[in-house]
Amino acid sequence: MKSRVNRVVLIGTGFVGSSYAFALLNQGVTEELVLIDLNKDKSEGDAMDLNHGMPFAPSPTSIWFGDYSDCKEADLVVITAGANQKPGETRLDLVEKNSKIFKGIVDHVMNSGFDGIFLVATNPVDILTYAVWKYSGLPKERVVGSGTILDTARFRFLLGEYFKVDTRNVHAYIIGEHGDTELPVWSHADIAGKSIEDWMKKEENYRQEDLNGLFLNVRDAAYHIIERKGATYYGIAMGLVRLTKAILQNENSVLTVSAYLDGEYGHEDVYIGVPAIVNRNGIRDIVELHLSTEEKNQFTHSVNVLKKTMGPVLKDE
Repeated sequence: MKSRVNRVVLIGTGFVGSSYAFALLNQGVTEELVLIDLNKDKSEGDAMDLNHGMPFAPSPTSIWFGDYSDCKEADLVVITAGANQKPGETRLDLVEKNSKIFKGIVDHVMNSGFDGIFLVATNPVDILTYAVWKYSGLPKERVVGSGTILDTARFRFLLGEYFKVDTRNVHAYIIGEHGDTELPVWSHADIAGKSIEDWMKKEENYRQEDLNGLFLNVRDAAYHIIERKGATYYGIAMGLVRLTKAILQNENSVLTVSAYLDGEYGHEDVYIGVPAIVNRNGIRDIVELHLSTEEKNQFTHSVNVLKKTMGPVLKDE
């Protein structure tokens, strides 16, 4: 019998956080889920509402509204708190606001005696993941950002739709900043082991211009969704649950997370979206893809934009 009880602490029960909690309960991923938020009434209400769905869940989950002392026994602390992206605002515009919020959050978590893994979802996720690593003092492999996991999912979905193939059989990555400088790795995109380039040759109506437009729809998806409904939350919530499963169940799964580069891809001292092997210890290894010259240049540009943006904010850390 399994004796270990997994505890996930969620900090921030806004759109993303509450969607994550709902998806987590539906998939029966953890035995304990603690909700923390400045808005106590909202979080208490969420805990009550989720508990009332327990008879329909695949497995029992103990859910309650808690405080930072609950982080001491946590295996995973997931941060979705922070200022939201407003219409017309880029993810990088949120740096200063959210880095200040995060300093207080991480201090509270670490003061509890927490010794688990941080999973960061708040934007700009790459910079804030770096901030959590600096603020917490934890090893780099135990601080993970959601990175381009959602961008990669959007990419796979649209490619599957275009080629009329189940998205789960599409293998392709978006890497770089989770934002305007991200890039598609066309050189390694395939469906059933057959390159996208080969698929393009199958039919005359497949066109490169369509693929270029498809990527733009991936990159700008958040803007389109925010214009229509004010925020994005379902997709990223499911991505966070996927990451949570990979960590708690020690899956050694390859996922495009925000990971710390220490010479990989020719860069260092930056958190950025890359394929990585994720398990119970966090990030086991970074998968280094052999990029084309154009992809290398785009990736370097993405790194430089992140470093330039976070420099003034995190210079004293």
